[in-house]
Amino acid sequence: MHAPDGLPTPRRYYALLALALGTILAVLDGAIANVALPTIAHELKSDPATSVWVVNAYQMAVMVSLLPLASLAERIGFRRVYLGGLSLFTVASLMCALSPTMTILAIARAIQGFGASGLMSVNIAVIRMIFPTRQLARGVSINASVVAISTAIGPTLASGILSIASWHWLFAVNVPLGIGSVLLGLRTMPNNEVHDRPYDYASAILNALTFGLAILAVDGLGHPDGRAWVIAEAIGALVIGVIFVRRQLSQTAPLLPVDLLRIPMFAMAIGTSVCAFVAQMLAFVSLPFYLQDALGRSQVETGLLMTPWPLTIVFVAPISGILSERVPASVLGGVGLFSFAAGLFLLAGLPAHPDAFDIGWRMAVCGFGYGLFQTPNNRAILSSAPRSRSGGASGMLGAARLTGQTLGAALVALIFGVVPAHGTTVTLIVGAVFSATAAVVSLSRLANRAAPAA
Repeated sequence: MHAPDGLPTPRRYYALLALALGTILAVLDGAIANVALPTIAHELKSDPATSVWVVNAYQMAVMVSLLPLASLAERIGFRRVYLGGLSLFTVASLMCALSPTMTILAIARAIQGFGASGLMSVNIAVIRMIFPTRQLARGVSINASVVAISTAIGPTLASGILSIASWHWLFAVNVPLGIGSVLLGLRTMPNNEVHDRPYDYASAILNALTFGLAILAVDGLGHPDGRAWVIAEAIGALVIGVIFVRRQLSQTAPLLPVDLLRIPMFAMAIGTSVCAFVAQMLAFVSLPFYLQDALGRSQVETGLLMTPWPLTIVFVAPISGILSERVPASVLGGVGLFSFAAGLFLLAGLPAHPDAFDIGWRMAVCGFGYGLFQTPNNRAILSSAPRSRSGGASGMLGAARLTGQTLGAALVALIFGVVPAHGTTVTLIVGAVFSATAAVVSLSRLANRAAPAA
């Protein structure tokens, strides 16, 4: 018996609303925590090295659990993992709001990260359950727009809350929204066909050790006095990673979806996604330093000057979704990534004293290119995987995003350390090279087109 092809209306739209609310919470939380970190550190009387674990604990929890939860979802259901993650995220948000010390807050943030991982690991797979196949691109484009809107308003929302209330409310506002989203999801989200394959706990442990040590090694690059630990962590991640991958090669439905990576369309779409996220992170991390330190813009002005990027994605992503039903994803992705590369080159070539318009239209070019690429590429990742492996495909998409962002942030630290006087310019040029390379890979998919898996 085959699973139904999407949900009927209006249930489809209520389920989409529940999914969107959870996505908004997860995306906003990351942006809000970054903006509020100096305030939190000051009020909890913590030094910067300790306070950064408010961010690191969250990111590490997501990275080590993303693929294991995606694999688990194929066995117990996407609905259970998504709503379980959302429930844990909501409870952890309350814990964060009530945290009296930095240590307790970091622990609560780690728990929150595990909850967010439950959302991210199956987000795209749930969209595949909600929308019929013919409208899958529209569902993916709506999700991209939700992420872009949340990214755009995150810093502004954080500044607004901090202007009228304490930092505790940054996390407390998640609680009523989280409860409402869980209740709505319980009533509207569908169940999917599950598989009774035994869960591979050994692979889950190897995955956690590989990604955990890799993140610690990357984070250690910013601390020259701990090079011995960085080398040890990097070697540990490499050795355990080799063991982890070799184990996956013998699995029928591996936790690390090497079976899906054997599909050329899937592998190339994942590769372009990683490159695009590296380029995006190179710009997102380095540009605020340029805008504030070199141009003397305030924190609020910096947020406003960067807003045209995600705001353009909001408008382009739905159009890209409609186009992807008629134009090959490889073509849209290639054009989008070349446009993204052009925008980054244009930002690298800003005049010495740019005004808001000079910066804004270049940001919009980046947003146009990225928005044109993202929806068809995500659709290609999902549709090239068998329906029974939707969880693995969704988890791999999340892993590609986090891997690209982690590598991008590490490259910024490395470039700023080597060429501090021209750090932002170099990072933007490197990002443009990553994007242009991904564009070539995307266009090469024209020679490897295959019919989507059922």
